[in-house]
Amino acid sequence: MEPREINIASTGESREDHKDGTYIVRRLTGSGSTKPYRCPGCDQLIPLATPHIVAWLEYDEEGRRHWHNTCWSKKDNRRPNTERTRNAPKF
Repeated sequence: MEPREINIASTGESREDHKDGTYIVRRLTGSGSTKPYRCPGCDQLIPLATPHIVAWLEYDEEGRRHWHNTCWSKKDNRRPNTERTRNAPKF
């Protein structure tokens, strides 16, 4: 697929540089959500009508993911995901 040029100003999106590349970031109010999404930062559901962020690596719109605002802001400080057992504490 050919990379397409994105006019960031007209879409309300921004570009952010992170350790693993440049991301296109869209901040959502959540009011238009039609289903819950799973945040890749904490592996928890983002409930309907919750403000959150949709982000994807530049030129990889197919790889877009929905993130909690806090999880996205701490993205570069996270350690690799660890699978927890069902009864393990979440903190």
